[in-house]
Amino acid sequence: MKSITILIADDEAEIADLIELHLEKEGYRCIKAFDGQEAVSVVQTHSIDLAILDIMMPKLDGYEVTRQIREQYHLPIIFLSAKVTDLDKITGLIRGADDYVTKPFNPMELVARVNAQLRRSTQFNQSTQANKLALEAGGMIIYPEERTVFLYDKPIELTPKEFDILYLLASYPKKVFRVENIFQQVWGDAYYEGSNTVMVHIRTLRKKLGEDIHKNKLIKTVWGVGYTFNG
Repeated sequence: MKSITILIADDEAEIADLIELHLEKEGYRCIKAFDGQEAVSVVQTHSIDLAILDIMMPKLDGYEVTRQIREQYHLPIIFLSAKVTDLDKITGLIRGADDYVTKPFNPMELVARVNAQLRRSTQFNQSTQANKLALEAGGMIIYPEERTVFLYDKPIELTPKEFDILYLLASYPKKVFRVENIFQQVWGDAYYEGSNTVMVHIRTLRKKLGEDIHKNKLIKTVWGVGYTFNG
Protein backbone atom coordinates (compact mmCIF):
# COMPACT_ATOMS: atom_id res chain seq x y z
CA MET A 1 0.00 0.00 0.00
CA LYS A 2 1.26 3.49 -0.89
CA SER A 3 2.68 5.35 2.09
CA ILE A 4 1.21 8.78 2.82
CA THR A 5 3.69 11.63 2.46
CA ILE A 6 3.21 14.94 4.26
CA LEU A 7 5.02 18.19 3.59
CA ILE A 8 5.92 20.23 6.69
CA ALA A 9 6.94 23.77 5.71
CA ASP A 10 8.08 25.99 8.59
CA ASP A 11 11.15 28.15 8.99
CA GLU A 12 11.40 27.15 12.67
CA ALA A 13 13.28 23.84 12.61
CA GLU A 14 12.19 22.93 16.16
CA ILE A 15 8.52 23.13 15.21
CA ALA A 16 9.04 21.16 12.01
CA ASP A 17 10.93 18.46 13.93
CA LEU A 18 8.18 18.25 16.57
CA ILE A 19 5.46 17.82 13.94
CA GLU A 20 7.56 15.23 12.10
CA LEU A 21 8.04 13.25 15.31
CA HIS A 22 4.31 12.97 15.98
CA LEU A 23 3.31 12.27 12.38
CA GLU A 24 5.92 9.55 11.97
CA LYS A 25 4.46 7.85 15.06
CA GLU A 26 1.22 7.66 13.06
CA GLY A 27 3.06 5.96 10.22
CA TYR A 28 3.28 8.96 7.89
CA ARG A 29 6.35 9.86 5.84
CA CYS A 30 7.40 13.49 6.22
CA ILE A 31 9.40 15.88 4.04
CA LYS A 32 10.45 19.20 5.59
CA ALA A 33 10.98 22.57 3.93
CA PHE A 34 12.21 25.74 5.61
CA ASP A 35 11.09 28.42 3.16
CA GLY A 36 8.30 28.93 0.65
CA GLN A 37 10.29 28.28 -2.49
CA GLU A 38 11.57 25.00 -1.11
CA ALA A 39 8.01 24.02 -0.19
CA VAL A 40 6.80 24.58 -3.77
CA SER A 41 9.76 22.61 -5.10
CA VAL A 42 8.97 19.67 -2.82
CA VAL A 43 5.37 19.51 -4.06
CA GLN A 44 6.57 19.63 -7.67
CA THR A 45 9.13 16.86 -7.24
CA HIS A 46 7.42 14.50 -4.78
CA SER A 47 4.02 12.88 -4.45
CA ILE A 48 2.61 14.88 -1.54
CA ASP A 49 -0.70 13.87 0.04
CA LEU A 50 -1.06 16.78 2.48
CA ALA A 51 0.82 19.99 3.26
CA ILE A 52 1.24 21.77 6.60
CA LEU A 53 2.33 25.35 5.87
CA ASP A 54 3.47 28.17 8.08
CA ILE A 55 2.20 31.51 6.75
CA MET A 56 5.16 33.73 7.58
CA MET A 57 8.03 32.02 5.72
CA PRO A 58 11.08 33.44 3.92
CA LYS A 59 11.10 33.86 0.10
CA LEU A 60 7.43 32.95 -0.37
CA ASP A 61 4.77 33.18 2.32
CA GLY A 62 2.20 30.47 2.92
CA TYR A 63 -0.45 32.30 0.90
CA GLU A 64 1.72 32.37 -2.22
CA VAL A 65 2.81 28.76 -1.72
CA THR A 66 -0.85 27.77 -1.52
CA ARG A 67 -1.70 29.72 -4.66
CA GLN A 68 1.04 27.98 -6.64
CA ILE A 69 0.09 24.55 -5.30
CA ARG A 70 -3.58 25.07 -6.16
CA GLU A 71 -2.70 25.88 -9.78
CA GLN A 72 -1.65 22.27 -10.41
CA TYR A 73 -2.45 20.02 -7.47
CA HIS A 74 -5.45 18.98 -5.38
CA LEU A 75 -4.25 18.14 -1.89
CA PRO A 76 -5.32 19.18 1.61
CA ILE A 77 -3.47 22.18 3.06
CA ILE A 78 -3.36 23.07 6.75
CA PHE A 79 -2.06 26.48 7.77
CA LEU A 80 -0.07 26.50 11.02
CA SER A 81 0.45 30.09 12.08
CA ALA A 82 1.07 32.52 14.93
CA LYS A 83 -1.55 34.78 13.33
CA VAL A 84 -4.40 34.07 15.72
CA THR A 85 -7.29 36.50 15.12
CA ASP A 86 -10.57 35.39 13.58
CA LEU A 87 -9.81 37.58 10.57
CA ASP A 88 -6.47 35.77 10.12
CA LYS A 89 -8.23 32.41 10.17
CA ILE A 90 -10.91 33.54 7.73
CA THR A 91 -8.24 34.99 5.42
CA GLY A 92 -6.31 31.72 5.51
CA LEU A 93 -9.37 29.69 4.56
CA ILE A 94 -10.29 32.13 1.81
CA ARG A 95 -6.74 31.92 0.44
CA GLY A 96 -7.16 28.18 -0.06
CA ALA A 97 -6.36 26.38 3.20
CA ASP A 98 -8.57 23.46 4.22
CA ASP A 99 -7.88 23.99 7.93
CA TYR A 100 -6.14 26.52 10.19
CA VAL A 101 -4.23 25.75 13.40
CA THR A 102 -2.78 28.50 15.59
CA LYS A 103 0.56 28.51 17.40
CA PRO A 104 1.23 27.44 20.09
CA PHE A 105 -0.55 24.19 19.24
CA ASN A 106 -1.19 20.76 20.69
CA PRO A 107 0.66 18.24 18.48
CA MET A 108 -2.03 15.61 19.04
CA GLU A 109 -4.73 18.02 17.90
CA LEU A 110 -2.71 18.71 14.75
CA VAL A 111 -2.38 14.97 14.12
CA ALA A 112 -6.16 14.59 14.53
CA ARG A 113 -6.75 17.38 12.03
CA VAL A 114 -4.31 15.76 9.59
CA ASN A 115 -6.16 12.46 9.89
CA ALA A 116 -9.50 14.17 9.31
CA GLN A 117 -8.29 15.99 6.20
CA LEU A 118 -6.79 12.81 4.76
CA ARG A 119 -10.07 10.94 5.31
CA ARG A 120 -12.00 13.65 3.49
CA SER A 121 -9.48 13.68 0.68
CA THR A 122 -9.72 9.90 0.28
CA GLN A 123 -13.52 10.01 0.21
CA PHE A 124 -13.46 12.80 -2.36
CA ASN A 125 -11.00 10.96 -4.58
CA GLN A 126 -13.05 7.78 -4.41
CA SER A 127 -16.19 9.68 -5.32
CA THR A 128 -14.39 11.40 -8.17
CA GLN A 129 -13.08 8.10 -9.46
CA ALA A 130 -16.58 6.62 -9.35
CA ASN A 131 -17.89 9.60 -11.29
CA LYS A 132 -15.17 9.11 -13.90
CA LEU A 133 -16.54 5.60 -14.47
CA ALA A 134 -20.04 6.96 -15.05
CA LEU A 135 -21.61 6.43 -18.47
CA GLU A 136 -23.38 9.37 -20.10
CA ALA A 137 -25.56 9.24 -23.19
CA GLY A 138 -28.82 10.64 -24.45
CA GLY A 139 -29.59 12.61 -21.30
CA MET A 140 -28.88 9.58 -19.14
CA ILE A 141 -26.10 9.04 -16.58
CA ILE A 142 -25.30 5.62 -15.11
CA TYR A 143 -23.18 5.39 -11.94
CA PRO A 144 -22.00 1.76 -11.74
CA GLU A 145 -20.49 2.00 -8.25
CA GLU A 146 -23.75 3.24 -6.74
CA ARG A 147 -25.87 1.31 -9.27
CA THR A 148 -27.99 4.39 -9.88
CA VAL A 149 -29.43 5.84 -13.08
CA PHE A 150 -30.55 9.40 -13.84
CA LEU A 151 -32.47 10.43 -16.93
CA TYR A 152 -32.63 14.19 -17.51
CA ASP A 153 -31.58 14.60 -13.84
CA LYS A 154 -34.48 12.43 -12.65
CA PRO A 155 -33.59 9.19 -10.76
CA ILE A 156 -34.86 6.02 -12.42
CA GLU A 157 -35.72 3.11 -10.12
CA LEU A 158 -34.54 -0.15 -11.66
CA THR A 159 -34.45 -3.73 -10.47
CA PRO A 160 -30.97 -5.31 -10.25
CA LYS A 161 -31.46 -7.22 -13.49
CA GLU A 162 -32.82 -4.17 -15.31
CA PHE A 163 -29.79 -2.20 -14.20
CA ASP A 164 -27.42 -4.97 -15.32
CA ILE A 165 -29.04 -5.13 -18.77
CA LEU A 166 -28.92 -1.36 -19.20
CA TYR A 167 -25.31 -1.12 -18.03
CA LEU A 168 -24.25 -3.97 -20.31
CA LEU A 169 -25.81 -2.37 -23.38
CA ALA A 170 -24.64 1.16 -22.51
CA SER A 171 -21.07 -0.03 -21.96
CA TYR A 172 -20.89 -1.01 -25.65
CA PRO A 173 -22.95 1.54 -27.58
CA LYS A 174 -23.95 0.48 -31.11
CA LYS A 175 -22.88 -3.11 -30.45
CA VAL A 176 -25.69 -5.55 -31.12
CA PHE A 177 -26.26 -8.13 -28.36
CA ARG A 178 -28.18 -11.29 -29.09
CA VAL A 179 -30.85 -12.23 -26.56
CA GLU A 180 -28.89 -15.30 -25.52
CA ASN A 181 -25.74 -13.19 -24.94
CA ILE A 182 -27.63 -10.81 -22.67
CA PHE A 183 -29.13 -13.70 -20.73
CA GLN A 184 -25.78 -15.42 -20.26
CA GLN A 185 -23.98 -12.26 -19.10
CA VAL A 186 -26.71 -10.89 -16.83
CA TRP A 187 -28.12 -14.09 -15.37
CA GLY A 188 -24.86 -16.03 -15.55
CA ASP A 189 -26.67 -19.11 -16.76
CA ALA A 190 -27.07 -21.06 -19.97
CA TYR A 191 -29.73 -19.66 -22.29
CA TYR A 192 -32.64 -21.95 -23.01
CA GLU A 193 -34.58 -21.71 -26.26
CA GLY A 194 -37.94 -20.00 -26.10
CA SER A 195 -37.22 -17.99 -22.96
CA ASN A 196 -38.73 -14.51 -23.10
CA THR A 197 -37.12 -13.38 -19.82
CA VAL A 198 -34.81 -10.86 -21.52
CA MET A 199 -37.60 -9.45 -23.67
CA VAL A 200 -39.87 -8.94 -20.66
CA HIS A 201 -37.12 -7.13 -18.74
CA ILE A 202 -36.28 -4.92 -21.70
CA ARG A 203 -39.96 -4.07 -22.14
CA THR A 204 -40.26 -2.88 -18.53
CA LEU A 205 -36.86 -1.17 -18.77
CA ARG A 206 -38.00 0.80 -21.81
CA LYS A 207 -41.16 1.83 -20.01
CA LYS A 208 -39.17 3.12 -17.02
CA LEU A 209 -36.88 5.03 -19.36
CA GLY A 210 -39.96 6.68 -20.87
CA GLU A 211 -39.29 5.49 -24.39
CA ASP A 212 -42.99 5.79 -25.07
CA ILE A 213 -42.79 9.57 -24.53
CA HIS A 214 -39.18 10.45 -25.41
CA LYS A 215 -38.18 10.66 -29.06
CA ASN A 216 -34.73 9.29 -28.32
CA LYS A 217 -35.01 5.50 -28.18
CA LEU A 218 -32.09 4.44 -26.01
CA ILE A 219 -32.57 0.71 -26.54
CA LYS A 220 -33.02 -0.21 -30.17
CA THR A 221 -34.32 -3.52 -31.45
CA VAL A 222 -32.36 -5.07 -34.29
CA TRP A 223 -34.96 -7.38 -35.75
CA GLY A 224 -33.93 -10.99 -35.99
CA VAL A 225 -30.68 -10.31 -34.08
CA GLY A 226 -31.11 -8.64 -30.68
CA TYR A 227 -30.71 -5.25 -29.00
CA THR A 228 -28.28 -2.36 -29.03
CA PHE A 229 -27.81 0.83 -27.05
CA ASN A 230 -28.58 3.83 -29.22
CA GLY A 231 -27.31 6.63 -26.92
